[in-house]
Amino acid sequence: MEEGRLFSQYGQVIPPGTVIFREGDDGEQMFIIQSGKIRIGKSIGGKEHILAVLGKGEFFGETAIVSRIKRTATATAVSETRLLAFDRREFQSMIEKNIKIAMNVIDKLCRRLIHANRQIQYLKRKDVAGLVAVNLLHAFEESDLEGTSVPLDHVLEEISLSLEVPAEEVAGIIDGFRREGLVIHEEGKLGLRDRDGLRSRAESP
Repeated sequence: MEEGRLFSQYGQVIPPGTVIFREGDDGEQMFIIQSGKIRIGKSIGGKEHILAVLGKGEFFGETAIVSRIKRTATATAVSETRLLAFDRREFQSMIEKNIKIAMNVIDKLCRRLIHANRQIQYLKRKDVAGLVAVNLLHAFEESDLEGTSVPLDHVLEEISLSLEVPAEEVAGIIDGFRREGLVIHEEGKLGLRDRDGLRSRAESP
């Protein structure tokens, strides 16, 4: 009921392929995804690289309205997406009224910064295996299943789309991690066996 009320007041339906905002645009709103997927890309060395693919419950665009700076990345709808859009005043009101929302925003921003910095390091070296390790660790950390298991098909699709690498290549790299004892594949799920080992692969210089 509450979700429907919020959507009637703040909701938008975005067709697939729509650019919601571009890097360098002025930022007037932030967005929360109710369904669908959003691709976040950033220009590095004259070429756009995908930093993240966000899904239900994720938010984006908050940096521009909090810091009042221009958009630092480009956001594009991957599929038809339902969004809630809030301006600076509305976002500030939410934060002031609910400390849990504020802490959730801070936590996600910190995680995103770490994740983006790791990805940029590997992008510069063109290390695909390192990028897969970074994204796989991020998937486990963001998992609803206590951070120890993720659906294999889902994570293959997400990492393949995020890195613009064929799913078969991603699957081969993940299978290599399995042989190294970092992850385990059981009943359609990918389990985390050696968190420190995977983190070492994701954080190696």
